Amino acid sequence: MSNNLKFYINGEWVESIGQETIEVVNPSDESVIGSVSAGTKEDINFAVSSAKNAFKTFGLSSKEERVTLLESIIAEYEKRSDELANTISKEMGAPLWLSQMAQVVAGKSHFSDTLELLKSFEFESMENNYLIRKEPIGVVGMITPWNWPMNQMCTKVASAIAAGCTMVLKPSEITPFCAITFAEILHDAGVPAGVFNMVHGMGPIVGAALSEHEDVDMMHFTGSTRAGIAVAIASAPTVKRVSQELGGKSANIILDDADIEKAVKSGVNHCLMNTGQSCNAPTRMLVSSKHYEQALSVAAEVANSTLVGSPETEGVRIGPISNKTQYEKVQRMIQIGIDEGARLVAGGVGRPDGMDAGYFVKPTIFGDVTNDMTIAREEVFGPVLCILKYENEDEAIEIANDTPYGLAGYVQSGDEDHGKAVARRIRAGQISINGGAKGPAAPFGGFKTSGNGREHGLAGLHECLETKAIIGS
Repeated sequence: MSNNLKFYINGEWVESIGQETIEVVNPSDESVIGSVSAGTKEDINFAVSSAKNAFKTFGLSSKEERVTLLESIIAEYEKRSDELANTISKEMGAPLWLSQMAQVVAGKSHFSDTLELLKSFEFESMENNYLIRKEPIGVVGMITPWNWPMNQMCTKVASAIAAGCTMVLKPSEITPFCAITFAEILHDAGVPAGVFNMVHGMGPIVGAALSEHEDVDMMHFTGSTRAGIAVAIASAPTVKRVSQELGGKSANIILDDADIEKAVKSGVNHCLMNTGQSCNAPTRMLVSSKHYEQALSVAAEVANSTLVGSPETEGVRIGPISNKTQYEKVQRMIQIGIDEGARLVAGGVGRPDGMDAGYFVKPTIFGDVTNDMTIAREEVFGPVLCILKYENEDEAIEIANDTPYGLAGYVQSGDEDHGKAVARRIRAGQISINGGAKGPAAPFGGFKTSGNGREHGLAGLHECLETKAIIGS
């Protein structure tokens, strides 16, 4: 990849002003697979200046021009889907089938959904005797994570382009190569110079410079709650809009009228998907005392039969944790669960048998978990499931809401109306009933410390727009 050590600014691949580099590690074998340049504040200044200049024209572009641009991006994205999938698997360890069927597909879906809504979206409307205009907010700074890299980059970029915004992206330093391919896709699709810019680097340097920049009108962030707070603090002096999708500790309430075995199997598999590295993963399973031991047995069976291995290995369900720091955190959290008295019913500390390299974790199930335990309060971000007991439905809802987070929730019920009634009482941004397929255009974002603002579809487009009222005489 010829652009590894360059940044994409003002429609060109340019050298970094700094000299430092960041190594990229394959989490399956801990080998170094390449390096990217570590950006500086000066690199960010150049990128923001380019975006600001480009906004003078792109901010006035027509809806039809932006529709054509999104169509071109989708066409170029499709051409490089296989390349993206292989790159993601090497960078962050997702099994190749998951990279192909979910990681890459999610990105395309966001562009497709945004394209369709843009075609019918009205940027002007009359209310009483005044005109309401929806106008692009301006320059959007974007910071995206490593766990679902294309999903997060694409939803933000699609919304920004549809709105008429320009942008500067800081992708995760752990998954920079798929971001480079993405920048090449946007370039080949004919995105005007300066509309999209990309600078690699570390959060405390590049992310901070972007957040505090006076010419950035909005920060669009996905990541940990801790990092999100830092972005908000850095953004505050310039009073820019801050949209954040942060951590989660989502509850999965299995009601007594559900098919217990089916619900537990589904819940465990969902929690373990992407090696548990999803902010909306259902990591707290709530089961009534009547079915509790059955649930533990079924969950242990699923975990013990889940194949862990390298992304390219046939039949592998989950790959490694994406980086060493996160791997060490997950191992530490599993030990804390044991030390605090939770019952280990599957998995545990250490790598799976036969593995002596790579950031592999045993699929782990804890029983006898109470909601005051560390593993029930804090986001583990690994293949670790806590199963909690409740005595009645009100207690289940109370446990589900007893968390500083509020990103997602799950309800399993034999009666959809019953499930919806429970879902209405859960304080979280997106609730799924009986594993219903998540529409990629559905609004996504959190309550409480899981963030503010919404992504995807119409909600994502509105996030990048300002409202202007023009009042006639």
